Amino acid sequence: MYTIFQRAEISEPALFSPFDTTRRADDFPEICVSTFSENIIQKFSSLNTTEKIAELYTANGITPIYKIRYKNTAIAFYQSRVGAPACAAGFEEVIAMGAKKFVLFGSCGVLDDARVKNNLIIPTSAVRDEGTSYHYIAPSAEIEADARAVQILENVLTNCGCSYVKGKTWTSDAIYRETISAIQERRQEGCLTVEMECASMLAVSKYRRIPFIQFLYGADNLSSDTWEIRDLMSYGLTNAEKYMVLAFECGLAM
Repeated sequence: MYTIFQRAEISEPALFSPFDTTRRADDFPEICVSTFSENIIQKFSSLNTTEKIAELYTANGITPIYKIRYKNTAIAFYQSRVGAPACAAGFEEVIAMGAKKFVLFGSCGVLDDARVKNNLIIPTSAVRDEGTSYHYIAPSAEIEADARAVQILENVLTNCGCSYVKGKTWTSDAIYRETISAIQERRQEGCLTVEMECASMLAVSKYRRIPFIQFLYGADNLSSDTWEIRDLMSYGLTNAEKYMVLAFECGLAM
């Protein structure tokens, strides 16, 4: 028996697609931004200039999609669900609604505290330790980020005066199975961070040919012998405005 992890090619076509399940929305903004923090989404959705324009539906409930005007440009935004399959499904559905450019940001575990500390992280590639990406791109150990997207993100962060570091991230499906041996192995391979979505999102963006940018900010620290929870409890609220504005700027620059 061959699983998706052993197949050399991605078979076509799928029995159904997001374009069969999701209705195209009138005047859906070309630029779409997403993050995982409920606090950040609530903060920006409560602004007077924000309006709800659509919804994503799952058995877990309804996810609103909002529209905001930033520098005279309409930008959609919504809260992504955590984990590669759910995050990728939402991405697929907003593409079906009409999104043509996508920016994602969120927190991550830090594997190299010396390099990451006080910096935003630009993933240049992702180790594919999840399953979703293999349904979109043929098997490989890693998936590369688009060079143009990385350059745009670098330019935006530089122009906004934000320090950053570039490097490899490790995308895992199992947050409670980040074993000590696996962490050491990934660190030796040059991974700066660990998260649960980047590899799959890069794969979907390549498959659908949608320009995609992702940046990360450090949360818990896994680079020492003892796990440090750090600011994971705050879920990024402290820098909510900065992160969202950076994402908006990336969207405009794409």
